[in-house]
Amino acid sequence: MMTDLISNALSKILTYDKGNKKECEIQYVSNMLLKVLEILQDNKYLGGFETVQTSKGRHIVVNLIGYINKCASIRPRVAVGNGDYTAVEKRYLPAHGFGIIIVSTPQGIMTHKEALEKNLGGRLIAYCY
Repeated sequence: MMTDLISNALSKILTYDKGNKKECEIQYVSNMLLKVLEILQDNKYLGGFETVQTSKGRHIVVNLIGYINKCASIRPRVAVGNGDYTAVEKRYLPAHGFGIIIVSTPQGIMTHKEALEKNLGGRLIAYCY
C-alpha cells in the first residue's frame, strides 16, 4: 500500500526525466496529484499530461521536456503563514525566485508566489526547480 501518491509520482517523474525519457506513466491518481501536475505544466516543468481510463482504472501519461532539476514532496505537510514564505524558499529552493513551492490554501492549490500575492497561508505540498 502506498502512503504518499504525490511523493511517488514526483519521484518517478524525476527519475524518468533524468534518464532522458520522453514520457512517464503514473498508475495511481488522485485529484490533488492532478492539480499538482497542472501547476507544474503551467510553470513549464512538464510538457503535458493526459488521464487514461482502462479496465484496471485510471492512470496518467506525463510528457517530459527535460526542465526539471529537482522535484519532491514535502513531508510532513507543514503549515506556513503568509510571512513565512521567505524562510520556506531558503530551505527548499536553491535561490530566491528560482523554482516553485506548491501550497494548499483555503482557496485551492497554488504556487507560493500566488499565495503570497493573495496574502494566504497554507500547507506545503511539494517543490520543484
